[in-house]
Amino acid sequence: MQTGKLKRSLSLWQIVLLGVGYMTPMVVFDTFGIVSELTGGHVPTAYVIALVAMLFTAASYGKMVKIYPQAGSSYTYTQKTINPHLGFLVGWSSMLDYLFLPMVNAILTKIYLTALFPEVSPWMWVVGFVLLMTGINLFNVNFAANFNSFLVFFQMLVIIIFVALVIKGVMSGEGTGDVTSLQPFIGSHMEMSTLIAGATILCFSFLGFDAVTTLSEETPNPAKTIPRAILLTALIGGVLFVTAAFFTQLFFPDVSRFNDPEAASPEIALFVGGKLFQSIFLAGTLCGTLASGLASHASVSRLLYVMGRDQMISKKLFGFVHPKYNTPFYNVIFVGIISLVALFLDLVTATSLINFGALMAFTFVNLCVIVHAVRNKRYHSVKGFISNILFPVIGGASVFILWLNLEMSSLILGTIWAAMGIAYLLYRTKWFTESPPLFRFEEAQ
Repeated sequence: MQTGKLKRSLSLWQIVLLGVGYMTPMVVFDTFGIVSELTGGHVPTAYVIALVAMLFTAASYGKMVKIYPQAGSSYTYTQKTINPHLGFLVGWSSMLDYLFLPMVNAILTKIYLTALFPEVSPWMWVVGFVLLMTGINLFNVNFAANFNSFLVFFQMLVIIIFVALVIKGVMSGEGTGDVTSLQPFIGSHMEMSTLIAGATILCFSFLGFDAVTTLSEETPNPAKTIPRAILLTALIGGVLFVTAAFFTQLFFPDVSRFNDPEAASPEIALFVGGKLFQSIFLAGTLCGTLASGLASHASVSRLLYVMGRDQMISKKLFGFVHPKYNTPFYNVIFVGIISLVALFLDLVTATSLINFGALMAFTFVNLCVIVHAVRNKRYHSVKGFISNILFPVIGGASVFILWLNLEMSSLILGTIWAAMGIAYLLYRTKWFTESPPLFRFEEAQ
C-alpha cells in the first residue's frame, strides 16, 4: 500500500493556537467557584503558582524536543533516553490523556447542548461532534489548524467582552467596587497551604501545552519552533487564565452569590452580563470543546502514528500516512470510532483517565532531561546544573504534588490501563527477551 509522509507546513502560531485550543481558555470559569471557595477568594494567585510550576515541565519538554524533534512526545523521549520498554509504557499511559480528551469534549458538548435543546436526543450531539472532529482532521492539518484558530479567537473575544462587562459592573459598585484593587492577588487571610491546594486543581487547566510536541514532524525546523511553541502556549494560556480569574474575582470576591460553587460558570455569565451574554458565553464554551476536541484528536493520531511506525502497534494500520492529504488517515478514523465511547462513558471516569496519562507523561519528560544530562555530563557548570538538573527536579516535584492529589479513581483506572500495556508488551517482546523495534529519526526525513 502506498503511503505518504507528514508534511512540514505548520507555522509557529498555528501550533501555538492548537496548544491553546487544547487547553481550552474558557475552562477558567468551570473551576472558579471551587478554587475561590478553597483559597478564600484568591484564584488569580493560585493560577500564578500553577503557571510557574507548569513552566518548569514546559522547559523540560522544550529541551527534549530539541534533542528528538519527532512526533512521539514523551513516548519518544523515554524510549530513546531511558529504555525502549519503558518508553512504550509511557506512550501507552500517555494515550489516556490524548485518547480520552476527545471523549471528554464530546461528553461536555452533549451536556451543554442537551441543556439548551432538551428535545434532541443526547446521542445525536455526540455523533455529530465526533463526525465533525474526524472530518476536519482527515483531510488537511492546515485546515484543521486554521479552523482551530478561529475557535480560539472566538473564546478570546468572549473573554474580552466578559472583562469589559466586569469593569462596567465593578465601577457601578459590584464586587470590590474598585477595578484597581489587588484584593484578588493579596489578602491578609491568605494561606499558602490553601493556595497550593488551589494551584493543584488549576494545574490540570494547563494540560495540553505538551500536545504541541506531537506536531514536531509537521513544522519546519522543529528543534527551534516546537520549544518556542511550548513556552508560548503555556504563557498565553497562563495569561488568559490569570486575567479572566482576576476580573472574575473582582466581581465575585467570595462564593456567596453562587447556588453551587462547583457549577458556577452559568451563574457567572448571568450575573455579569444577563441572559444575552449568557448565550454568547455558552457559544464560547462550545467553541472551547470544539477547539480542544480538534487539537486532541490531531495529537493522539500523531502519537499512534509514531508508535505504529516503530512497529510497537500495527505499522500497516497506524503507520500509514495518506499520500494525498498527508495525514495519518486511518488513525484519525480510529480515534473517531473510539471517541464514540462517549455515548456510554460518564464525565468523571473519562476525566480521571486523562489526569493519570498526563501526569505519567510529565513525570518521565522531567526524568528524561536529568538522565540525558547525567549521561552526557551536562551538569558540571552552574548554568548546566540549573538548567538540566535543578529545573527538571522542580518540575518533577511539582508533578509529584499533583500525583499526591490525584483522585483514587484516576489511580485505579490508570493502573488497570498500565497493566494492560504491560501485558501487551510482554507478549510483543516475548517476556522481555526481545527489544521492541526502535525507530531511526533519519528514516523520517
